[in-house]
Amino acid sequence: MEIRELMEKIMKDMEADGGLKNVVWVAAGGSHDGHYAAQYFMDRESTVVRSQQITSSEFVYAPPKCVGQNTIVVLTSMRGTRETIEAARVAKKLGAVTVSQYVDESELTKVCDYNVQYGSIWEDDKDQSRTNAGNALRMAMAMVDISEGYENYADAMDAFTKIQPAYVKAREYCAPLAEKWAEQMKNETCITVLASGPAYGSGRIFSTCNILEMLQIQSPTFNSCDFFHGPFEITDKNEAFFLLIADGRTRKADERAITFMKKYAGDKVYMLDAKELGLNNLKDSVAEYFNHLLFTPVLNNVYMKALSKATGVDYTTRRYMWKVEY
Repeated sequence: MEIRELMEKIMKDMEADGGLKNVVWVAAGGSHDGHYAAQYFMDRESTVVRSQQITSSEFVYAPPKCVGQNTIVVLTSMRGTRETIEAARVAKKLGAVTVSQYVDESELTKVCDYNVQYGSIWEDDKDQSRTNAGNALRMAMAMVDISEGYENYADAMDAFTKIQPAYVKAREYCAPLAEKWAEQMKNETCITVLASGPAYGSGRIFSTCNILEMLQIQSPTFNSCDFFHGPFEITDKNEAFFLLIADGRTRKADERAITFMKKYAGDKVYMLDAKELGLNNLKDSVAEYFNHLLFTPVLNNVYMKALSKATGVDYTTRRYMWKVEY
């Protein structure tokens, strides 16, 4: 069943009880940040459906009061993490409709009412618009269009068809740039990532899941829109920074950070512009909402892998420094 069709079915079934009022995006780790594009879209386009993004464990311990029969809870996990499975059980107990996003079937797909399979961003030959982030964004856009009308829905559906070709070109364009950057960064002990607005989720994944988790390099993430309210104090000639420049309304905040870096930082500042990746080929009416779908696979499959090769740290092992039972 296509995502639009699924959302129509769920929302029609809800009509007798007052219709859809809430959607909650629940996941852990990188899957949690993968919901960011959907949440960003809902925040800026919906006036009818309240949307919230929350980590699996927090949902288990302290579920939002709004969760009930008028709520869709979307739970994402590649193979079913314990916290996400438990979050699905909590959501069902509270009366919500549960939709899982998964790569491999697990206990999560058994617990949830509906299941949507997605393709991992690791797989270059798969459609990058059909990742967890892409499918969540499709769900969000369908919910808004069905519940209140989204005037740019057709433009958005057209944009989804252009993501994979844009990714292939961006991957080829960035490969030599990433190799040069990785060689410069291979001995760094900390790489700070800056991003804003529709690109912030990609920045968080790159920082937390790629640089820190997989390569064991310290990597704080800051929002460019809040950079000058504390974080900018760490700027000096010896610090390494990676800036994502979004295509959208918060781009001015990224450009302000760039101006500051050019004046006060050194030669360890790297900038990656969404427009150079092909986002400017999408219609202006919707391009902003697709930053995540291009930035994330490029950062994961090009920049992280280049840094892994340069440092000699095998990202496939995902080494854990703390062997604890949790």
